[in-house]
Amino acid sequence: MAALSELTYTHPHAAAAALITIDVQNDFVLPGAPAEIAGTYERLAAIRMLAEAFRRAGRPIVHVVRLYKPDGSNVDACRREFIEKGARIAAPGSAGADLVNALKPRADVKLDADLLLAGRFQPVGECEWLMYKPRWDAFYQTGLEVHLQQLGVDTVVFCGCNFPNCPRASIYGASNRDLRLIVVDDAVSGIYEKGVAELRNIQVSLMNTAECVKWLREGTA
Repeated sequence: MAALSELTYTHPHAAAAALITIDVQNDFVLPGAPAEIAGTYERLAAIRMLAEAFRRAGRPIVHVVRLYKPDGSNVDACRREFIEKGARIAAPGSAGADLVNALKPRADVKLDADLLLAGRFQPVGECEWLMYKPRWDAFYQTGLEVHLQQLGVDTVVFCGCNFPNCPRASIYGASNRDLRLIVVDDAVSGIYEKGVAELRNIQVSLMNTAECVKWLREGTA
């Protein structure tokens, strides 16, 4: 198994873990989608395997998504002009903004854009939610920290799309809040060697999907 942090304050706890998926939405994942992120579709089977393992273990899952209003009013500065000029990406109410079918706990789950844009968490399973983030970091101007605290979570496991942007920012956001961290490297698109080294430097535990599923099973049995 990949090395876990053995330090007192960073060693991850399976029985207090939550899975965070980042931007696993049709417009970013599906081949030929308008904002397809290369390599993400190839990670989808691993992401789904993680979600299924957390469901079996009864541990929380939070699916973090982006929503870009067509007028650009909630879009980060580096993309705002692109949206204002007509690009339609992860638009509220569109099929492209929805969670990919392979990751949904049930086929009838549909993203409620109005609820999410209001800053609320949308329950989609027994211990599973959707939430909206307005910027790269899932903790920035969101209720994620409080939500995890209320669930008794001290360890977060990250997967999804696309490491240099939202996963990386969210990982550092979690570290800033003294959460214990795991990144599942074969379930995150866009990950690179230097980034992995930087994660190790802040005592993030690195695992592959099979290792993480085994760790979760053994730690919650």
